[in-house]
Amino acid sequence: MLFTHDDPILVLDEEQSWKLLENTQHGRIVLTAAGETDIFPINYRAHDGVLLLRTAPGTKLAELTINENVLFEADGITSEEAWSVVVKGTARVLTLSQEIADAEALNLKTWVPTFKDFYVEIKPSRISGRHFNFGEQPERF
Repeated sequence: MLFTHDDPILVLDEEQSWKLLENTQHGRIVLTAAGETDIFPINYRAHDGVLLLRTAPGTKLAELTINENVLFEADGITSEEAWSVVVKGTARVLTLSQEIADAEALNLKTWVPTFKDFYVEIKPSRISGRHFNFGEQPERF
């Protein structure tokens, strides 16, 4: 059990939410450009208060370059509980040699055997999380 609580829903604080992000590697990023919204599954690394991902030229890279405002969501589920963390923030492509070297040192692997030469940093402006205990719907009185 991740968190002990009697309520079916626990609102997580930033520290609890960040711990969950640090211990998982898969999520979804939501990008909006030119009035269109897209969502993409990604693998990532939470490190030093930011999220890092790798990408290649294409829709993700183009959209986050057009509009730096992003949403990111990660979650986990077992037979007894679940959690969800949402990050609102800004994304930018790392361009400085030292930033790229630091990102490469984190050994963030790609899912598929393709070249993902661009590192992207998501700097959170707001983090919210929820933890859910599963159970039956209560009786109405």
